Amino acid sequence: MKSSNKLKIFNDPIYGFITIPNALIFELIEHRYFQRLRRISQMGMSYLVYPGAHHTRFHHALGCMHLMQKAVNVLRFKGVAISEDEENALYVAILLHDIGHGPFSHAMEHSIVNGVSHEAISLKFMEQLNLEFNGSLTLAIEIFKCKYPRRFMCQLISSQLDMDRADYLKRDSFYTGVAEGNINSERIITMLNVKNDELVIEEKGIYSVEKFLVARRLMYWQVYLHKTSLAAEQLLMRMLKRAKELTKKGQKLPANTALSYFLNNDISVENFNEQTLEKFSKLDDYDIISAMKEWQSCEDFVLKNLSEMIINRDLLKIKLKNKTIKPESKEKHLKKLMDNYKISRYEADYFVFMGEISNQAYQHDAQQINILLKTGKIHDIVKASDQLNLKALSEPVTKYYLCYPK
Repeated sequence: MKSSNKLKIFNDPIYGFITIPNALIFELIEHRYFQRLRRISQMGMSYLVYPGAHHTRFHHALGCMHLMQKAVNVLRFKGVAISEDEENALYVAILLHDIGHGPFSHAMEHSIVNGVSHEAISLKFMEQLNLEFNGSLTLAIEIFKCKYPRRFMCQLISSQLDMDRADYLKRDSFYTGVAEGNINSERIITMLNVKNDELVIEEKGIYSVEKFLVARRLMYWQVYLHKTSLAAEQLLMRMLKRAKELTKKGQKLPANTALSYFLNNDISVENFNEQTLEKFSKLDDYDIISAMKEWQSCEDFVLKNLSEMIINRDLLKIKLKNKTIKPESKEKHLKKLMDNYKISRYEADYFVFMGEISNQAYQHDAQQINILLKTGKIHDIVKASDQLNLKALSEPVTKYYLCYPK
């Protein structure tokens, strides 16, 4: 193979030019595991609501790395000691933090693998890459697992104000066109500091953090938990569940090798081995879409209709309420569907179902966002802010939904 220039530049629509800091990062980006992220959509089924939301996990990972470069420079400028090894480990950890996402981002975790989170799969990918790269990811893995003694570094990767959130809010806002999510991530990063080994925001950055929390709340209700994309994601999960069910009964469904593997095997944390990881690394959005197109011709009433609904965006009707929905409402729609199509209750349950969604913009009892006052004291954002609604943002809001055919 030809050797290539490893200090390349990406042109990003959000930040402009993103530079690759070193050869290791370049080789990780070039690796087939990471290239797969070009084929994993960042926002699952949201493009059925926001037609521009076709950006990928690849985009997002590069954006996070770019923000991490800014954060390292800001903290060093303020006298925080960060060695070259630690700097590289931070870049690797944030670059690979989402490498374990499956097709359409979250749908896989609840349908064809049993309770294996994308974080757990990301860690497996990182450990495999560490073997291939002769141990050069060891420190990054330590930080990713929050086992590294310098706590603020773990907070840069995963906290309520990490580089992940700083990128996805701004990026998703850009691609959906939902202006409410457009946070000033660079301003927030400029205000970062470290006190008692904890990440803090300097007092003059308080308004940017308030805007960040309000934007997060609005983006969840307006985009991530939008009722139409919620209905579409539920359909996708049910479609995969049905496909797995039929496969286990011995029905041969058209699907490529990687998808067939997950349809034929019960995968859980216990048996997610190297072979499974290899199959997973070959699975992306395109496999699901091409299977779905084939499944439209399937004889099974459930699988055929679920596939058609997603492909043609002829989704279920969804009602969103602030109070719990009465079981009688569900029963009424179930009975109607069973009578109209002469199907069993079990089959009808795939099309008529209830659930709940919750949104909490700020988890006050979890890892807090701390504000460093000019006096040197540290206060939680809710206490430091004069915005009365921040206290409200730390309360979880739950809504209830009922889906049924139109």
